[in-house]
Amino acid sequence: MRVVTLSEQDDFDGWRDAARGLIAEDVPPDDVVWQVGDEPVDLFATVAEPAPAPAPGAFSVPRAFLDLARSAILGSDPERFALLYTLLARLRREPKLVEDRADPLVRRLDRIAKDVRRDIHKMRAFLRFREIKDDGAPRFVAWFEPDHHIVRANAAFFVNRFASMRWSILTPEVSIHWDGKALSEGPGASKADAPDGDPTEEVWKTYYASTFNPARVKIGA
Repeated sequence: MRVVTLSEQDDFDGWRDAARGLIAEDVPPDDVVWQVGDEPVDLFATVAEPAPAPAPGAFSVPRAFLDLARSAILGSDPERFALLYTLLARLRREPKLVEDRADPLVRRLDRIAKDVRRDIHKMRAFLRFREIKDDGAPRFVAWFEPDHHIVRANAAFFVNRFASMRWSILTPEVSIHWDGKALSEGPGASKADAPDGDPTEEVWKTYYASTFNPARVKIGA
């Protein structure tokens, strides 16, 4: 068995490099165990050999596969690394397989990628910052519980959107912090670590109560 140890749950680069080396040696998918850190995915693996380094020479894959892999790697399905390597191995024999949405493997990975994209959108749409004082200056802190490993992949969106703010996003797996110049990471947090309440929430409730007209509700919709 070949055991591949990835650094993080969202380690696409580590997976890609290992997969290239394994494919170059024609290592069958059933002979590879993928794990993150010290927690093996396959508890029944007994023989461990390091995965080979990427070999020189090109094995070109469709862009659609790379796009699928980048999204699916962020999923929470513990089999995603093995599923993607299985698809990669099959692409050598079936170059257009990734286009076959009827194939069970492709369909399963598509479903994982779709769930990841939905989770990314949910984080962007519903994450709410609360203002606190940090060394006398305002800092905005938000709590979010993603279903998938999307926090690092989503960081650039918040940096670009709130570049002038100092903010922190706390999640159970990892926390990210922006000081206005650089992005940094910290350990996971709990909801109790985030500030509670929102000073504008009551304002919006009052506004909504004063403007809501039940007679205008579209029951059919």
